[in-house]
Amino acid sequence: MTATSVPAAGIAATGTGAAEPRPRFRDLVAAEWVKLRSLRSTWIAYGATALAVIAINAGTAYDTYSHWSQQGAEGAAAFVRDGIPLQTAFTANATIVMALALATIGSLAIIGEYSTGTIRTTFAAVPARRSVMAAKVVVVAAVTTAFGALVAGISFGLTQAILDGRGVGISIGDPGALSVVAASTLLAPVCALAGLALGTVIRQTATTMIVAVMVILVLPIVFSDDRHWSAVAGHALPYQAWLRLVAADPAPTAFPWTTGGAWTVYAVWALAAAVLTVISVHRRDQ
Repeated sequence: MTATSVPAAGIAATGTGAAEPRPRFRDLVAAEWVKLRSLRSTWIAYGATALAVIAINAGTAYDTYSHWSQQGAEGAAAFVRDGIPLQTAFTANATIVMALALATIGSLAIIGEYSTGTIRTTFAAVPARRSVMAAKVVVVAAVTTAFGALVAGISFGLTQAILDGRGVGISIGDPGALSVVAASTLLAPVCALAGLALGTVIRQTATTMIVAVMVILVLPIVFSDDRHWSAVAGHALPYQAWLRLVAADPAPTAFPWTTGGAWTVYAVWALAAAVLTVISVHRRDQ
């Protein structure tokens, strides 16, 4: 009596040896969201950053309010004409704090998994590494955009309410106001994605933080508008792009650039960071 073989299709049909279904991308996004929201430290970091940024902005507005007696009638008119309320709505100091904090939070979204070894479990469960990292990019971008909008919106409303006590507050409909809020909002995901990309490539907390500080804080100071190459390099950085977008009346420079160019810098940084995050794990070990 000869043995009969069972076709592979028959095995699959009976359920024996059937392959695991490929995870849907929305399931991967949901899993990354669960990872993020389940960590108490994440929300502490977001909360502390929000309080610090809003406090810096509100403190600047209150300092202006409390020393308003030094301003005369002409000084008040010049205050609005020179766009000082816009500068107070989201200050440069608050921007640096938010950018550094968001870059750190973004990097820890992946470095934490490498340091604890849970990334091995993730990639073992879902071998499609690029899909996993793309889902992480989506979650980090979405959460930090919402965070940026919340902080920028509260900062604008609070600072202008304080300044309105002296009659110099502005509304969101005034020229330049929406640009300040939008630029400050979107700087958050740009910096968070840059931190995520650095963390994915470097995988070490200390080194990643040093590089992030160099890119966000040091390089914008190093590059000036005195030389063409230096101006172009500086204009390619997110912080200088933010400065261009929130400037009510940009000072004339030897190498001027446009708000469209600044928005392009935002887009290129976010896209490049997302691509680097996704592709850098494809052929590397855990």
